[in-house]
Amino acid sequence: MPEITKNVSFDTIAREWRMKWENKETLSKIQETFDSVKSELKGLKGIKAVQRTVCGGCLDYKISVSVSADAFGDWEKAEFTPEKKFLEAAAKIDGVTKVETQTFTLMPVDL
Repeated sequence: MPEITKNVSFDTIAREWRMKWENKETLSKIQETFDSVKSELKGLKGIKAVQRTVCGGCLDYKISVSVSADAFGDWEKAEFTPEKKFLEAAAKIDGVTKVETQTFTLMPVDL
C-alpha cells in the first residue's frame, strides 16, 4: 500500500473536477454536460466511485472520481479521460467560473 509517511497510507486516489455556478439554470446545464460524458467512466480500470457534491450556499459543483491507487497511473497517462472534454464544455456555459481540478488520496479511517 502506498505511503506518504509511515502513518499516512492510502489505497485510493481521487481526481476532483470543480467549478462555481451562478444560478440554477447554470447548474442544470453543468449536470447535463456531466451526464453526456459519465458513461466514459464506466470502463475505467480500478474505478471505485464517482460522487457529485453541490453546495447551494457557496455555489460549488464538484465531481470526484476515485480509483484504486495501483490504477491511477494509467488513468493519469490517459489524461484523466473524460476530464478535458467535460471541463472544456462546462467552461463554455454562461455563468460557470473557477474551473479547477485537484488530485488527492483517500483512505478509510478506523474508529
